[in-house]
Amino acid sequence: MNEPIPVMRAVDHGTAKLMPDVDRERAWLLTVDGAPQSYVDLDEPTHLEFEYTRRLGHVLDTVAEPGRALDVLHLGGGALTLPRYVAATRPGSRQDVIEADQGLLAMIGECLPVPGGTGIALHRADARAWIEAAAPDSADILIADVFGGSRVPAHLTSTAYASAAERVLRPGGVYLANLADAAPFAFLRSQLATFSTVFEEIALIAEPGVLRGRRFGNAVLVASHQPLDTAALARRTAADAFPARVEHGPALRDFIGGAAPVRDEDAVPSPEPPGGAFGIG
Repeated sequence: MNEPIPVMRAVDHGTAKLMPDVDRERAWLLTVDGAPQSYVDLDEPTHLEFEYTRRLGHVLDTVAEPGRALDVLHLGGGALTLPRYVAATRPGSRQDVIEADQGLLAMIGECLPVPGGTGIALHRADARAWIEAAAPDSADILIADVFGGSRVPAHLTSTAYASAAERVLRPGGVYLANLADAAPFAFLRSQLATFSTVFEEIALIAEPGVLRGRRFGNAVLVASHQPLDTAALARRTAADAFPARVEHGPALRDFIGGAAPVRDEDAVPSPEPPGGAFGIG
């Protein structure tokens, strides 16, 4: 059998590369301009390689009874790691994936196609424009994993954006976002303050070293109107191969401190990662 070979293409927003994993027969790493975007194992879609995707997976596993089909809206497509995960763990789910990069969508569709009948629909659109036009109360879960290069775009950080996201979710729905920051956490604290103005329940999942300010890293924001099962989440994230901590309640309010919610006119992208923080190949 021929060994898989890397695939490199110019896409709308940079240069995308798919690199095979030598340790897993049909697994691939997607990078855009050298920044890791996705990891997918076509034979084992429940395998989540990146730390932050594992944490998103833990939330997805605990938001509803196991196996129950959900309506999920994904902002940011990448190689469709989480849509494949939901299709495998919650058969019958209806999923819409919003990705602004048509070239990337085409590359993934050609090289790593999603099997038919999985309920995954792909759409080329801007994430905020899509949710502002979407039907209200139409999703159980909204997952935001949108990066322009290695930064969350500014227009996906404001109270107006948070309100648009809340409108799309059903009353018991949950919003998840992959964010990245480092001490003193000006961006992360402002995002928590922003979403606290729209949602009643907020939690944050991150590796303890990141929260202690030792390094730049990802953090998962979880927001809902209903109480979150933070105890179950804490057990799962603590037992993970890459342990993380769940912050909520008074400790999280202390972390937010005096950070102000972000208005559209004040919005800025997430900070540029330090050299080598996420870069690869």
